[in-house]
Amino acid sequence: MNAPFGPTHHSSPLSIIHLLDSGGFYGAERMLLDHCLATPGQHQVLFLAAPPTLITRFRQAGVDCRHCASWPELLQHLRQRRDERPLLNTHNFKGLLFGWAAATLLRLPLVITQHGFTPRSPKQRFYTWLSLQLCRTASVKRVVCVAESIAALHRQASVRAEKLDVIPNGLPAVNAPLAHRDDGQRWRVGYVGRLSSEKGPDLFLDAMIPLCQRHASLHAVMLGDGPERQALLKRITEAGLPTRIELPGYQTDMNAWWSRLDALVISSRTEGTPMILLEAMQAGVPVVAFGVGGIPDVLQDRHNGLLATPADSAELAQQIETLFSEPPLARILADNARRTQRDRYDLRTLAERWSQLYIRTAREARP
Repeated sequence: MNAPFGPTHHSSPLSIIHLLDSGGFYGAERMLLDHCLATPGQHQVLFLAAPPTLITRFRQAGVDCRHCASWPELLQHLRQRRDERPLLNTHNFKGLLFGWAAATLLRLPLVITQHGFTPRSPKQRFYTWLSLQLCRTASVKRVVCVAESIAALHRQASVRAEKLDVIPNGLPAVNAPLAHRDDGQRWRVGYVGRLSSEKGPDLFLDAMIPLCQRHASLHAVMLGDGPERQALLKRITEAGLPTRIELPGYQTDMNAWWSRLDALVISSRTEGTPMILLEAMQAGVPVVAFGVGGIPDVLQDRHNGLLATPADSAELAQQIETLFSEPPLARILADNARRTQRDRYDLRTLAERWSQLYIRTAREARP
C-alpha cells in the first residue's frame, strides 16, 4: 500500500530509526504509523516486542520495520547502520531504555517521544521517575511531548527547557467529513480504548449505568479489550443492561463506527493527546471527556466539546445528559471541533515541525 501523502517539502536524507515495544495498534502506534508516512526522512521501526499483525500492518502501509527481540540483536542491527549516523527516536519506556543505552554506547543522536505516563502502580511510578531522569542526561538531545501537561512534568524534573518541544498528535486530511447518523429510536454513546484502569472504563460505567436506567433510548458501546473486560461485563449484567451497553471487542477500523455514534466519551484517568479524540473531532462526533492530560489543550468546554472534572463520574454523567438533551448544542460542538482539528491538529503541518526538529538535532550532533 502506498503512503496516503508524501513529504510537505523536500525529501530529507536523514535516516530515522524508531524503537517501540508494543502490545497492539493503539494511539501511540497510530501516531507512529502516520508519522512515518508523513514526515520526510528514511524511517525504520524496530519493534522490541509486537504481535505479528502489528508488524504486518506497518509493512502493508509501506513502512520499513523489523522485530528486534533482544538487546544483542538490536545492538548488532544499529552497529551495522552506524556509518549512516541514524537518528534514534524512542517511544514508551522500554524503547527509551534501550534507545538511551544504544545512543550512549554508539554515540548516536537520540530523540525521545513522550506519549504520556500511567503512574498508577509502584512499578509504573518507578518507570516514570527513571524516564524523567534519563531525559536529563547528555545522551538525550530532544524530548518531544505530545501535550503541554507532559512537558510540565519534565520541567518539574529539571529537564532543560532547550531540550523540550511540544508537538501534539495530528491526523491526515480527509476528502469529506463522515455523514452522521439520524436515528430517533436510540442515542448511542461510545467508549473507545483499552479496557484497563488508566483508560477509566469503570468510570465510564459509573456514569452510563444510571443514565441508561433513566433514559430508555440511551445506549452505549465499549470498543476495546483488556484485563477489566470480565469485571465490566459482570457490572453490566448485574445492572440489567446487557442489551443496552455492549462490548463488541477490539476494532481494527473505526470508520464504520463513527456514523453509528452520537457521542464519544473519554473517561481516562491519564492521557496525552488522544488520537481517538482527534478522530472523533474530524468525523463530526461530539466529545465529552475528563479534563486530563492534553485534552484541555484541545477542547474548550461548551465550545468544541464538554469537559468534566477528572475522575468525577457524576459530573461526566451530567455532561453526557446535557449533550443528549440539547441536540442543537451537540451540532455546534461537533462543527467547532471539526474546525479545531483541521486548523490545529493537521498532520501535514505537524510533520513539517517534526522534520525541522530532526534536521536541527542531526546538525547539532555532527562531530
